[in-house]
Amino acid sequence: MPDQHPTAGTDGTDGTDGTNAAAREPVDPDIDLRQARPGRHGRDDATILAAIAAGGATGAAARYLTGQAWPTPAGGFPASTLVINLLGCALIGVLMVLITEVWSNQRLLRPFLGTGVLGGFTTFSTYTVDIQRLVAGAHVDTALLYLTLTPIGALLAVWATATATRRLVNWRIQ
Repeated sequence: MPDQHPTAGTDGTDGTDGTNAAAREPVDPDIDLRQARPGRHGRDDATILAAIAAGGATGAAARYLTGQAWPTPAGGFPASTLVINLLGCALIGVLMVLITEVWSNQRLLRPFLGTGVLGGFTTFSTYTVDIQRLVAGAHVDTALLYLTLTPIGALLAVWATATATRRLVNWRIQ
């Protein structure tokens, strides 16, 4: 962690050059921070939407095929949904580091892979339905375990893979 000036944070700046530290954070290249005009959607929006749609179809198909290959029996622990969500979150951690620190000029990569493929692959709506079915089937203990394990595991997966990827990227740069 870089050394900070003694007055860091007291005036909204980092104390080194008078600029806001948050303003220097990497910005995702597919986000236009300028004020958009209402009602104006151009070819750029259509391209991004097409990338998201293609990625979403790919991710949803992968999730469906995984669920078909590894079905959850009635009243059983939904391991396939848990693995899908944890794997998707782990890949999101890797992807976000690579996009912000390595491939920052790839404008369609985040919409295609992040929003599309991984958004279609992960399935927190199925997670909710699984919990409802477990509770309705009197499998409350399993539902509570799943209810707790999924968000904690998802957050840990993102943190662990983002941290490991960032270390690897920094190591490769040095």
